[in-house]
Amino acid sequence: MRISELTFIVAIAGMISSCGKTGQLCDVNGHNLWFHSLSEGKAQILSEDKSTMSIADNEIHNYWKGKQTVSCLLLNDAEPELGNEGYRIEFSKNDIHIYSNTETGVLYGVYDLLRRQETDGIMSDGQVTEIPAFDVRILNHWDNPNLTVERGFAGQSLWKWEELPDRVRPEYEEYARANASVGINATVLNNVNADPCMLTPEYLEKVRVLADIFRPYGIKVYLSLNFAAPKHLAGLGTSDPLDADVIRFWNDKVAEIYSIIPDFGGFLVKANSEGQSGPQDYGRTHADGANMIADALKPYGGIVMWRAFVYAATAEDRAMQAVDEFMPLDGQFHSNVIIQIKNGPIDFQPREPFSPLFGQMEKTKMMVEVQVTQEYLGHSNHLVYLHPMWKECLDSDTYMRGEGSTVAKVTEGKVLKYGMSAIAGVANIGDSVNWCGHHFAQANWYAFGRMAWNPELTSEQIADEWLKQTFTDNSKFVRPITELMLASRENTVHYEMPLGLHHIFAGAGHYGPGPWEQSMRRDWSPTFYHKAAADGIGFDRTMNGSGAVAQYHEPLKSLYDNVETCPEELILWFHHLPWDYTMKNGETLWNALCHTYQHGINAAAAYIDTWASVRKYVDDWRWNQINDKLIRQAKDALWWRDACIGYFQQFSGMELPSDCSPVQHSYDDLRKFRLRISNYETPAPDALPEYGLIK
Repeated sequence: MRISELTFIVAIAGMISSCGKTGQLCDVNGHNLWFHSLSEGKAQILSEDKSTMSIADNEIHNYWKGKQTVSCLLLNDAEPELGNEGYRIEFSKNDIHIYSNTETGVLYGVYDLLRRQETDGIMSDGQVTEIPAFDVRILNHWDNPNLTVERGFAGQSLWKWEELPDRVRPEYEEYARANASVGINATVLNNVNADPCMLTPEYLEKVRVLADIFRPYGIKVYLSLNFAAPKHLAGLGTSDPLDADVIRFWNDKVAEIYSIIPDFGGFLVKANSEGQSGPQDYGRTHADGANMIADALKPYGGIVMWRAFVYAATAEDRAMQAVDEFMPLDGQFHSNVIIQIKNGPIDFQPREPFSPLFGQMEKTKMMVEVQVTQEYLGHSNHLVYLHPMWKECLDSDTYMRGEGSTVAKVTEGKVLKYGMSAIAGVANIGDSVNWCGHHFAQANWYAFGRMAWNPELTSEQIADEWLKQTFTDNSKFVRPITELMLASRENTVHYEMPLGLHHIFAGAGHYGPGPWEQSMRRDWSPTFYHKAAADGIGFDRTMNGSGAVAQYHEPLKSLYDNVETCPEELILWFHHLPWDYTMKNGETLWNALCHTYQHGINAAAAYIDTWASVRKYVDDWRWNQINDKLIRQAKDALWWRDACIGYFQQFSGMELPSDCSPVQHSYDDLRKFRLRISNYETPAPDALPEYGLIK
């Protein structure tokens, strides 16, 4: 076996700062992410030599605290089972060896070792082998050239396009390091609602700078494209994917990109959705459009991630449209096209069943898209740990090839064996000093990377890792805060959209409740989805309704179709039920709805007490910032309940149960106000201060 060896001799003296786990707490602004304990007291955390092995050497030299000598060995493809990114760590009393076929794999192994050091995972003897489940583990940034971020709640864009390529900020390399530490190996730099300027020579030079910074950390750069770019950039009269001039434009543009960025990953495409141009503008199919781009990329090894997020205002049920549009095209997409599908069939709602498209396309590569940014889950104001939601989707059985065909196994390629796999997360990163706006929102960035590497990891394990690296490993802190994190998503569902209710947020900002809103498009109107009326509430997707249940394989079709067997957490997603419908516990639907909202209110209020109980384990800066957010979250939970129950009460005619906290403001008053989205937004003179509301 041919190997090349670099042995890292580690000096451990003086490695632990006085602000470390055993010392006095000092204020921390959160910029160091989950490197908090590693970065304390370090003025320089990055290697000046930007080769991958030098970065790995630097990380071990600066941050390894153990007594063993650490050596990294390149196997030169001697162990093909490890692939291009896998690694093996062998532990003994005196030595630790990290093996990989590639330098990138070595770097992943180094970050694994350092993670184990901070989370009590170092073995005295034995070995671990890690191979990523998904080939492409990619963040989707919805950042615009003007520095705004669509659905971004952590400041402006991290990418300062007006400064590039001349000025390079240190945050770019810090971003790459953070991604590599959790196994993320790809990034889309710009919004899916893409500005054509991103493909101009001026911007490609800016992208090149970022690609050069990211490359040693194993990260490839991708771009979202505007399908109408041939018209915008070349002055063509069409963007028809079968037009010879259009094909020539894309071939030339792709060649130009690869001449600037040789390892460019490919394109993400949003087409014929929400007003974006696409092949259907010319009577062509999604396959026609995707294949044209894919053919241009294929000689260079690039891929097309074609989004299945499509819907029309005329559809009877928006949840059905992805299957309706893409199933007839199954098998028509070229080998370097992968269909990117949101985890649920509507749009990143607090709870949805998995998208039925995952169980339908048997001849086409598919990938999951989850949202790391909390568009419908309190933005950067609410503490919501998202991994339980994502795992709920990935562990769902599609029954595509019988029992065991989970969404994870289908998209990993274990069911269909299609050779390339990917998973995407819509990023929650901005230029906020703590990157994500909320200190706990960092956990979702971390969790996405860990899940993309290994979807078998539990929510508890990932939360435990993140807390120990970000705050402290003291069990009196970790235990209660882990429990809080694990319950947070379900609690948020309870106070926002319980029992399968969905899409009932205010249209402005997608933050607060707006069950009364009716948009010019019915598929953007909350009233279209909850259908509250005198006869009941809920969207009928049974075989007697829209028929959406038929897009699921048995036994799910029958399970969801029958109100007696439909899971109650999804009952109003699939059924329209009378207000006095009897739930499994014997109470009426109305009372169950009220009690579920109340549970969410109580839980959000309890976060404040839990956080107070761990006060001495957290520095003042972060404790106070998080405490302020938790107070805001508790107020918002009450606002959600008051607004929704007040509105629904018009139709139910039923009283709030006596064991629920009283409504604070009347429905008529609440309709006049909207939630203040940002803590820095100036309240109007007639704001309701206890809610943070603005007229």
